[in-house]
Amino acid sequence: MDDNARYQVLRNNEDQYSLWPADLEVPEGWHPVGKEGTKDECSAYVDEVWTDMRPRSLRERMDNVAS
Repeated sequence: MDDNARYQVLRNNEDQYSLWPADLEVPEGWHPVGKEGTKDECSAYVDEVWTDMRPRSLRERMDNVAS
């Protein structure tokens, strides 16, 4: 594993996060969130911001049922 590799954090339309090599084209359906760094730095960022692992569509359905 290359400890010097740079990663970026991506998010999809379901508010799910992923780490992606910074030098590769972003895959369709994913969008950069503006965080780039080492794997550890990006993982720490994701741990901080991704507090609800449920996909957005599931959260919305559950919220509608609860209302």
